[in-house]
Amino acid sequence: METQRRCSGDDGEGERGLLHTWKGYSYSVAPERLLLPQSVLQVALGRNHGVLLVEGGQVFTFGHLPWKQSQTAEFTAPTLESALSGQRVVALAAGSFHSGAVTEDGGVHMWGDNSAGQCGLLGLSSVPNPTPVALLDSDCSPLQHTVPVLELACGEQHTLALSVQREVWAWGSGCQLGLNTTVVPVCKPQKVEQLAGRFVLQVSCGALHSLALVRCLTPQDVKRPPADKCGQCKQLLYTMTDKEDHVIISDSHYCPPGLQQPEDVGRLEVSLSTTLLKTSPSEPTLSSQTPASPPAPVNNNDPSQNLDKQESCLAEEGLATLNFDLPGAQCSQAASAKCSPYPDEQAVKDYLQKLLDNTQGEKTPKVTKGGLHNLLPSASGLIGTSSTNALNNLVASCASAVGERVASTYEALSLKKMMSLYLPGTLRSGGPVSFTGDVPRAGENTPEHVHQEDSMQAKKSSSTGDIREEDAEHMQRRLSLPGLLSQVSPRLLRKVGRSKTGAVPLTPLGVSDPEAQEVLPTLQTEVWSWGHGGQGQLGHGDNLDRLQPLCIKSLNNKEVVRVAAGAHHSLALTAQSQLFSWGSNSHGQLGHMESPSTIPRLAKLSEGIRVWDVSAGVRHSLMLADGDCIQPIIYYSGEQVKEDTVECGTQEDREEPSEGYTQQPVLLPFCMNLGFVSTVFSGGRRCVALSDKNVMGFIASLHELASAERRFYCKLCNIKTQILRPLLELGKINTDRIFFFPIMIVIVESMCFLELLSATLGTVNFGLLQTLASRFWHLCHLTGQHAVRVTAGLRHSRNVKNLPILEHPSIFLDSYNEYCSTLADFHVMGGLLAMTKPVLDFFGKSHELLQRLAECTEENLAIPDILVALFSLPMNHLQEYGRLLLKLATCFEVCSDDYQRLQDSCSKFEALALLLKKKLKEAEFTFLFWKSFPGKMTDSLRKPHRRLICESSNKALTLQNSGRFSVNWFILFNDALVHAQGVAPYKNLFSTHHVFSLATLWVEPISEDNAGLYGLKVITPEEMFTLLASSPMEKAKWIRCINQAVDQALNFGEGQKFEPPISRSATYTFYKDGRLKDATYEGRWLAGKPHGRGVLKWPDGRSYTGSFKNGLEDGFGEFVAPNKTVNKNDHYQGHWKDGKMHGVGTHRYANGEIYDGSFQDGLRHGHGMLRSGKLNTSSPSVFIGQWVHDKKTGYGVFDNITKGEKYIGMWQDNQRQGTGIVVTQFGLYYEGSFKDNKMMGTGILLSEDDTTYEGDFSDDWTLNGKGVLSMPNGDYLEGSFNGEWGLGPKVIGSYFKPHLTDNEKEKTRSVKLGRLCVCAEEKWQAVFDECWIQLGCEAAGQGENWKAWENIAVALTTSRRHIQDRYTHETHFLFLKRRRVYSCLSVTFISPERLSLSHSRTLESLEVIPQHEGPITMERYHAIRLYLVKACDTSLHPLGRLVEALVAVYRMTYVGVGANRRLLPQAVSEIKSYLNRIFQIVRFLFPDLPEEGGVIKEPTTDFQGGKDSGLKLESLPEHEDLKQNIITEQSSFLLSHMVSSSALLLPVLLPRLYPPLFTLYALDKEREDDVYWECVLRLNKQTDLALLAFLGVQQKFWPVSIYIPPAPAPEKRQEVLSSTKDACFASAVETLQQISTTFTPSDKLQVIQQTFEEITKEVQSLLKQDFLWSMDDLFPVFLYVVLRARIRNLGSEVNLIEDLMDPCVQNGEHGIMFTTLKACYYQIQREKIT
Repeated sequence: METQRRCSGDDGEGERGLLHTWKGYSYSVAPERLLLPQSVLQVALGRNHGVLLVEGGQVFTFGHLPWKQSQTAEFTAPTLESALSGQRVVALAAGSFHSGAVTEDGGVHMWGDNSAGQCGLLGLSSVPNPTPVALLDSDCSPLQHTVPVLELACGEQHTLALSVQREVWAWGSGCQLGLNTTVVPVCKPQKVEQLAGRFVLQVSCGALHSLALVRCLTPQDVKRPPADKCGQCKQLLYTMTDKEDHVIISDSHYCPPGLQQPEDVGRLEVSLSTTLLKTSPSEPTLSSQTPASPPAPVNNNDPSQNLDKQESCLAEEGLATLNFDLPGAQCSQAASAKCSPYPDEQAVKDYLQKLLDNTQGEKTPKVTKGGLHNLLPSASGLIGTSSTNALNNLVASCASAVGERVASTYEALSLKKMMSLYLPGTLRSGGPVSFTGDVPRAGENTPEHVHQEDSMQAKKSSSTGDIREEDAEHMQRRLSLPGLLSQVSPRLLRKVGRSKTGAVPLTPLGVSDPEAQEVLPTLQTEVWSWGHGGQGQLGHGDNLDRLQPLCIKSLNNKEVVRVAAGAHHSLALTAQSQLFSWGSNSHGQLGHMESPSTIPRLAKLSEGIRVWDVSAGVRHSLMLADGDCIQPIIYYSGEQVKEDTVECGTQEDREEPSEGYTQQPVLLPFCMNLGFVSTVFSGGRRCVALSDKNVMGFIASLHELASAERRFYCKLCNIKTQILRPLLELGKINTDRIFFFPIMIVIVESMCFLELLSATLGTVNFGLLQTLASRFWHLCHLTGQHAVRVTAGLRHSRNVKNLPILEHPSIFLDSYNEYCSTLADFHVMGGLLAMTKPVLDFFGKSHELLQRLAECTEENLAIPDILVALFSLPMNHLQEYGRLLLKLATCFEVCSDDYQRLQDSCSKFEALALLLKKKLKEAEFTFLFWKSFPGKMTDSLRKPHRRLICESSNKALTLQNSGRFSVNWFILFNDALVHAQGVAPYKNLFSTHHVFSLATLWVEPISEDNAGLYGLKVITPEEMFTLLASSPMEKAKWIRCINQAVDQALNFGEGQKFEPPISRSATYTFYKDGRLKDATYEGRWLAGKPHGRGVLKWPDGRSYTGSFKNGLEDGFGEFVAPNKTVNKNDHYQGHWKDGKMHGVGTHRYANGEIYDGSFQDGLRHGHGMLRSGKLNTSSPSVFIGQWVHDKKTGYGVFDNITKGEKYIGMWQDNQRQGTGIVVTQFGLYYEGSFKDNKMMGTGILLSEDDTTYEGDFSDDWTLNGKGVLSMPNGDYLEGSFNGEWGLGPKVIGSYFKPHLTDNEKEKTRSVKLGRLCVCAEEKWQAVFDECWIQLGCEAAGQGENWKAWENIAVALTTSRRHIQDRYTHETHFLFLKRRRVYSCLSVTFISPERLSLSHSRTLESLEVIPQHEGPITMERYHAIRLYLVKACDTSLHPLGRLVEALVAVYRMTYVGVGANRRLLPQAVSEIKSYLNRIFQIVRFLFPDLPEEGGVIKEPTTDFQGGKDSGLKLESLPEHEDLKQNIITEQSSFLLSHMVSSSALLLPVLLPRLYPPLFTLYALDKEREDDVYWECVLRLNKQTDLALLAFLGVQQKFWPVSIYIPPAPAPEKRQEVLSSTKDACFASAVETLQQISTTFTPSDKLQVIQQTFEEITKEVQSLLKQDFLWSMDDLFPVFLYVVLRARIRNLGSEVNLIEDLMDPCVQNGEHGIMFTTLKACYYQIQREKIT
């Protein structure tokens, strides 16, 4: 409470830890207050001494301290233990004559009597001062490490420690240690292995016994399957005897004497979760992920209980007998054990019930291996750690067969008979029914219940490894079913029975809230005990001693949260504030009159007394409880201590009853004078109470909160056990009240009742009831956990910051909200009304129990009203939370953080209370509506979540233009608007109805005209109608209600706007006939139509994902349609318009074909590529070209991979029609006419060896008609031809052989190619048309310039956003895969990897419309070049898309089979055509740009990168080289300033087309290049001087010396010798070699120019003067450089430059240099070495 101290000072804090001490319970007793300098935090009392822990961690001792060396026999006042100075103590413990302390770091200090080793020190009879004791653990590693400790517990001769790992350690003497050791005393702390793997919450020590509070195991903690064999002798644990008319299953297995059980047998493997050291170890904050394991079974031995001889008596009578060994679980210090881990008879009954619950259905599956182990309850210690498969299967079969045998019996039983049979007497009296179960029921404090517990629980053992003890009547160790199985054969026993309805467990839905498990303490606990049991203090139903810890079975599921051990008695406090006690009762210390009690019994307290803290002394018990007021009260139970009684210092404890003691707990009259007591302590005969003063009401508010929470939890438990459990868990068999034969009858009867309950409520209501019960259980459990946590806070921190409702309010708010929502749904469906009959059947006509639990004061209330009040109680508690939090807030200053947190939490709980109250009112209003709703539409319209808002039964709203006799009723719910229709005269007034979802409903007011109609228009996806209101107020009301309902439906109840958005997201299924019938749309809407991004799915498997506009597919989207013929899907991904495929897209057909290209009105139209082939193999046939209405029409290229042919030409209706070219992989070349998909008409055919035919054709490769056949040697044949080429066509004609005297040029009859093919300007016209359309032009050049620029900006922005949205919404797959040879790049979509940062910046700059008007200067000219570079670099720009499409078609034409040397002229002309048509587009965008060959009139002499131009020369990192080339070429442009398409566009286009183009040049010039290369290789064998001399270079140009790299200094020059090679003009040679690394003719000419400059530089250096070249001098030198450069395909380079060179430079300096290079090439071919 540091914050409170700071904020409120002493007033808010008050005094803490006021210590009061007294003895006995007499009215004359007056508590004595001990004054200490600091507040007392904890007290520990021994037999005659005590230990105090004060604030600051200091420790004081008082009383008789005989172990102190200077101690006298007199009583000692509190004295500081100086030995603990410097140590901050956090926990204390006191035994009879010794004490212990735990420090902040987990260390242990002990002092006092050590005669039995209880101080953990060897060789000392007593320890005068606190001395450290180490807990050393060597299990994990060879190096021992100290184990930190959370808390200690001390007995008379032993000590227990609870470690941070939640393990128990022990030292001292006696069987109460729980250790497997024969060494006494145990002075070194040892781990209690029996509890290893368990999560221990608290330990407590009596004089000679020990207690441990342990968290129950969860199913997740069990990690090892059950064992089938004994862990010692390896024999089967169970035997089965199959008789003729019955089956015997026996577990009478005993291990041979002398065998010891291994340590690891039965222990499960777990991983322990180490928790942080806490100052409150008894109330830990548990983690749901902390695993634990059950301990190993304890070896039991009781040969006297071996009753095997009794097994034959029933078998001889012919009865079907199930044999089970059920020996008592007893522990003695010298006994060998019987090893039988199978559960007791109680567990078998539980298993049969589980079997019933898990075998519901039409046909019960066969019980699998390990089924019994899986079905038996394990979390509460009900089963052992192993079972047998044979027993599992047989028990399941037996139970199923019994179910079949009696299946015909339960139909004749009525509910009354069944209840009378099950609970005789209770229903006849009409009183409430009480059931046993997991939680203590009402009425457990009655003497009848206590007596029943004595008979049923006294014989229960508690070890998960031992066989449970049973009553003497059950000790015959067999389970018999007389009469039921006598006529059932063993084969029938193995059949699986059939059952209809299963029991409904009252458990929460799914797993409980993980967050709540993390922050709140567990209620699923077990109590384990061990040690001396002579007084029954172990609670196992006997007086035997236990060497090992055993679980007290009768305390399972009692939700024990605290244990306390007196000298010879034990106490257990539950979360429901009930106190169980057992052991010695010689002085009334147990709080009841049973003496002694060997099993836990409830202490007899007045009704309404809720105990929340206990403590046990030697012969008395102290209880701290809630009274009628907020202040706690104290009860005392035990001996009366006379005032003159002197405390004895002996260790012997006399158990004879004293003269006075209590027969039941008595209220201490002085407790009200102690203030607000936070905790009580007992020890010896002394009692101590710690209290706090209530200043500013803070302590009182905390106590009020804790008390209210405990009271509310008890109330919820009563409702659960007395109302919900009887209604829902009758199927959960109460095996404590039945014997062997009735168990099967009760199973069948329970099934019958659940069927009746389900039939009464209906399927929906029955499911809602189960959900409501589960939510109630969860809320109840959460309240119990919170009550335990707040109560623990009172005993320890008392800090408001630790309140869970402040730390984690969402846990509580969500739980209450879920519960209230379920209750409202149940009420709306009429569930509470339908429960009237089942409630009357259970509780009779008397409603006293229901009224008492519902806290109803009114009389004669109906059962539904009582149930509403009963189930609405949790909502009232929300207001209590708000009130208490507000009361706590008033204890702090307004400016403090605690005040603000309390106020915020108070506001949350109050707001939720109001919201839930509103929900219940809406549910009541809706329930009343359904109650009066006419017609049969209720079943279809009534939904649990549906709430009524308003309806038009008063004719406030009518349908416009409705019929005369038609009746219309409009009902507005929170999720739909219902329109019910009917005809007036008919009895069934409303015959039809339609439901309009509010998520897809729009309402608009209609302006009032002169007619005085108050209308509103309702728009839905498929209907639109007008409603007429009776008045303006009604119109405004309906518009407001509909809009608010729509807004709440769209926002899920968050916020309330008057008008919902017109654009929204919703899901709708179309119902009317048409294209969308039964289709479901999910996505964006606008005014009743899909608009925006969405998903449309049809029932037949079709689906569309993408953009919509006005209800139709529009924009980019994906469509999938199943093809049942090939069992595959057709998939389209691309653009849509008006519900049809329109624009660029990709269509993947089910037959394996893929089309990439343009669509129009759902058909392939425009430019596109179709890849086809079997299963889309790696070599499909490909067509790329123009499509018209889904047919190939226009220019296109078809590559038939199967035939190895490629067609390049015109098409018509999917057939080759017109002029075209065919090339084959064998070198054949055809150029001519086609008709009807055949070579027909005039054509030219060339073979690889230059054999040429020019004439008529009638079919593919079929000659028919006149023609001329020319031979490679020049001979030719002219005449009439008929036949297929290659198969010997017939010829009628003349053979001509040229004269031998003719020149070579006249030998070959030349054939001019290109005359019978498509001209370049007509090729790929569709590609250019699409570009013009994107710019907004209907035809080339026909459009507005400004509109084109706007379209460019819109296209860039839309495409960029589409790419981002596409991958944000996780589209199924990319539109195109990585680019391949046959990919159509006109349809390319950029992947996220390509959108780099620089690319994004480029796109952003291109979106800005540049200055495109005004005079063109050189500065603007270069800026235009840079803009074109950027535009053509991205496919999102129309120019970039055009360039990529042209590159794709060019490669498609001239790559692969198209790499034919005879196609070179067409390839060159095609590039020139590209340049001309692209230049036309550029001039359209920049209209002031001069036309081809035009001159810029204002030359610029200073190129500053466009400083003052409208087009800025922005930095492009990826095009820095090109920009540099532009700048370096400036001088040449400054000379002419002539504008040409090649200079402007070739640098952009040619690098992309260079590979296929240069391949054609290499093929065409192959022969010439081979001759040239042969000469180069021969001439390069000569030395430099020899070659210079051979080429005729004048000697004055011969280098005398050369530079030695790397430093060209004069002193490092080397003389040229006759043997020197490849040294002269080396720099010029290296420069010329770079011609092969460039692409454009301008770049290549630049290389040639630099080569000449290097030669001139070398010669000038040699002559040491300026020099002007003449061609006679220059040519030999340049020829030498060309030879040394060794350029492999120089002929191809020369021809490429010549064909594509800019005409403006042909007659300039570059033209002369290129001519010199060309002359060198031809000269080298003619050089000969003499």
